[in-house]
Amino acid sequence: MTYTEASMDALRQAGDELADATVATLFERGEVGKFNTLMRYVSTVGAPLPDGLPDVAREYLRATSAPPAWVDWGEMEKARLFFIDNNVHISTALSFASMPACYLVPQVAKLLSATHGLKYPSKRMAETGQFTVYLMQPGAFEDGSRFIPAAQKVRLLHASIRHHLRRENRWDTDALGTPICQEDMIGGQMFFSLLVLDSLHRLGIHMSTEGAEAYYYAWRVVGAMLGVDQDAVPTTLDDARRFLDLYMVRHMGPTEEGAQLTRQLIDLYEEVVPGTFFDPIVSALIRHLVGDTCADWLQVSRTPWDTVVKAVPHLLGVLETIEARSPLGAWALDRLGHLTTILELSSLTRGRVMHYAIPEQLKKDYGIPGAVPRTHRWTPPAATVSP
Repeated sequence: MTYTEASMDALRQAGDELADATVATLFERGEVGKFNTLMRYVSTVGAPLPDGLPDVAREYLRATSAPPAWVDWGEMEKARLFFIDNNVHISTALSFASMPACYLVPQVAKLLSATHGLKYPSKRMAETGQFTVYLMQPGAFEDGSRFIPAAQKVRLLHASIRHHLRRENRWDTDALGTPICQEDMIGGQMFFSLLVLDSLHRLGIHMSTEGAEAYYYAWRVVGAMLGVDQDAVPTTLDDARRFLDLYMVRHMGPTEEGAQLTRQLIDLYEEVVPGTFFDPIVSALIRHLVGDTCADWLQVSRTPWDTVVKAVPHLLGVLETIEARSPLGAWALDRLGHLTTILELSSLTRGRVMHYAIPEQLKKDYGIPGAVPRTHRWTPPAATVSP
């Protein structure tokens, strides 16, 4: 698959037709509040839709109630097992590579600042963590599971942000394209799939090609359910690399919002890490996974732990050796990984279930100006670009 500046520009103009139309109708009819209230009772697959749910919402939920027909369930099971084997490492990559990478895209950083604010910095991490856990549960698409309703709500959440920014004239579409456009949604899909795999490699995790491809495939399914046009999405890891390289060359750069969001992320995880002695490891991990140039753009401080973190692949190699040689050790490490992931998610959500409600208005104190100031445009080296 070939990606060009022209094809990427076209993706910048496209949103999500179904979700956008649903949200527009809910706002026109003044039914957003009713929708949010009733949808709190719709959290599992197979649950009956509540009486009084707006007709347009009922139609949307029925149209999006199943995964795409092309899903290969064998690949999805491989992806789930890959996640179980690597859940702590994947959580680390999502937290310290994928999230900061989002902040390196100026229009995304500004949008996140405007829509999430500063009072609850763990919200996006909690939503992402909970969403991933739902996806990788056994029977994630069967009755009683939580993934599909979460995906349906997230898709409407994205559409509502597009609706607000356009209606309130807080987004320069000519300069920036459609907010949460197809290019950015595909870019996000790459951050949570390919960039995670890159980060696992940087951490020294040994992966089979089959496992990596299955994990990437699972995020293609996720993207389809979130309204991402899969005709435009790379189907192979090689094509995904080409897309991500071009996407980051086009957009990556430093902004005040990106640095501020990164500071929030670091503060959040320093609160989670017991005591203060290990606090610098948070910054060191981000720097190790995103690289010095990107870390400098995000104003991630250098610390003495930068050198220590480079030994992480060796430590993980020892753990992998134990896992390979001892079935009991493998079981214990898998359980430890599961418990660590659950503990991290609990800390982020503070015991709450994230409901992904449609915001009736955006925060007024974090407006998005019409243009995105840039102090640099990234110039890649001659070799293949690596985020």
